[in-house]
Amino acid sequence: MTEDATDGPELTRRQLGRRTLALGGALTFASLPAGSVAAATPRATGHHPTLRPGSPERAGLLPQYLRQLVADAKAFLGPSPKHPWYAGAVLLAGRGSTVALHQPIGMAVRYAAYDEKTDTGVEFPAAEQIPMAEDTVFDLASVSKLFTSILAVQQLERGALTLEGKVAAYLPEFARAGKQNMTIRQLLTHTSGFRAWIPLYNAPTYEQKLELIWNEAPLNPPGTKYLYSDLNLISLQLVLEKVTGLPLDTQLHDEITAPLGMHRTRYNPPASWKPRIAATEDARAPWSGLDRGLVWGEVHDENAYSLGGVAGHAGVFSSAWDLAVLGRTLLNGGAYGRARILSPASVELMFTDFNTAFPGDEHGLGFELYQHWYMGAMATPRTAGHTGFTGTSLVLDPTTDSFLVVLGNSVHPVRSWRSGSAPRVAAANNLARAVPVRPRHGRTAWFSGMAGATTATLTLPPLATTAGSRLRCALWWDTEPQSDALFLEASADGGATWQPVPFTTAVADGTQQEHPAGSVTGWSGRVWHRLSADLPAASTLVLRWRYTTDRQYVGRGAYVDGLAVRGDDGAVFDETRPADAARIEAAGWAATAN
Repeated sequence: MTEDATDGPELTRRQLGRRTLALGGALTFASLPAGSVAAATPRATGHHPTLRPGSPERAGLLPQYLRQLVADAKAFLGPSPKHPWYAGAVLLAGRGSTVALHQPIGMAVRYAAYDEKTDTGVEFPAAEQIPMAEDTVFDLASVSKLFTSILAVQQLERGALTLEGKVAAYLPEFARAGKQNMTIRQLLTHTSGFRAWIPLYNAPTYEQKLELIWNEAPLNPPGTKYLYSDLNLISLQLVLEKVTGLPLDTQLHDEITAPLGMHRTRYNPPASWKPRIAATEDARAPWSGLDRGLVWGEVHDENAYSLGGVAGHAGVFSSAWDLAVLGRTLLNGGAYGRARILSPASVELMFTDFNTAFPGDEHGLGFELYQHWYMGAMATPRTAGHTGFTGTSLVLDPTTDSFLVVLGNSVHPVRSWRSGSAPRVAAANNLARAVPVRPRHGRTAWFSGMAGATTATLTLPPLATTAGSRLRCALWWDTEPQSDALFLEASADGGATWQPVPFTTAVADGTQQEHPAGSVTGWSGRVWHRLSADLPAASTLVLRWRYTTDRQYVGRGAYVDGLAVRGDDGAVFDETRPADAARIEAAGWAATAN
């Protein structure tokens, strides 16, 4: 499916895709402004929330799950499954203006080299190894793309760029090889058609590197497929440098890090920073494109290194606290303290899915959205984030106003020691669980848990129902879409067979949704829904909730509260009656206050 073409530089209201909001599992749409944001943002607009250290309780988080977050993260310092996933990490989690967890683990510098013959790391002497610290600085790798994207959106605000503006309108040489219609939006959403990367580092001069980009043909017609590519943000860097007349590192300082007080964030950190920087890889052929030995204090990415350390796709170094400041700024709508770097409308665009034509590859302007593979149970249609090849990640959940930074040196001593994103997922699952879900009625509600590869059932006792009997309860769910689901089922033969029970859910404003298959999956808006279901007449009807998950990722789970069945003659079952509640059979479900 291709996106609508347009002759002008502005997005139409329909092309802006419309902000997708999931409400009760259904999709509703709210239009966004067309084109670029009209006015530049003021630099100071009062005082907005800033970060402060505090307790989990102050952040409105459950402390036991933050403790579990650290315990799970430490497990990946050991075999995962054969080698450590990282030599060390800095973990930061919070909600609102409170940083409730800021914990270094493991080593920032451990290995002097990698021995490929024995597949082992050659460690520095113990006295020369450096443990992780709260202020350890990391090579962010592709998390750098977020900074380039913010700089681009700032230029959208100022009218220097437009989303549907052709890249070649800013860089005429870019029009070669079928790229004449590639747009700024396609660079920001990875729908340009570019391949993932090309070895720019093989070109000996800067001018020859540019020629490689000018002559690079897209693999797919722009706008027809999603393909994540470093070339998108490198091209965007060239556009930004052209329209501003400033190098990217100067833009980063002047427009983002200086206004926000991010003093440990920059390209090309000075030599004096090296003792506080996490080492990365023993970079040698064949696993690296360049023979550099231990990379420590310099950018790891080969193309960024060949571009002098300043690149649109990689090269930014930062600390966990500084990244949290950036996250808090965006969750604040673009402001932090007395500084404003973006308008609220611009942040809204960055957190809006422009890739509705490519399900599973949801993407805002620069930010990835709704990606369970590293956001875990924090993932919602509005959750935004990014990862970096060196082991870094940032996740922002506007729904719960929570943020998570996981900075690891997972290519230390070599990139082949780690695969997947299990530490990121584990951390995100724990932070998601730390955000409490208060029962809708009374002191506890039934919770399905968050285990993968499981089936949990919550079963009511046999009931005598009539044609007018109805089930009522409160329901809350957040699952990995399609893969994990919650089912309402009934059996009239003692559990030998089960049939789906269709039901209706409604939210506080009265909006209703029908569930004819008797099931829900995906995101419910993280609010309680009122559920009602007509029940068949039976002398012994058994009702159950069945929650199933696959092996990979999970959402926040499901909650059921206030179970009641009423017939023509009144209550047949009422969970608020102790005798009835005692007859509920829970397998995998548990009564919880949060």
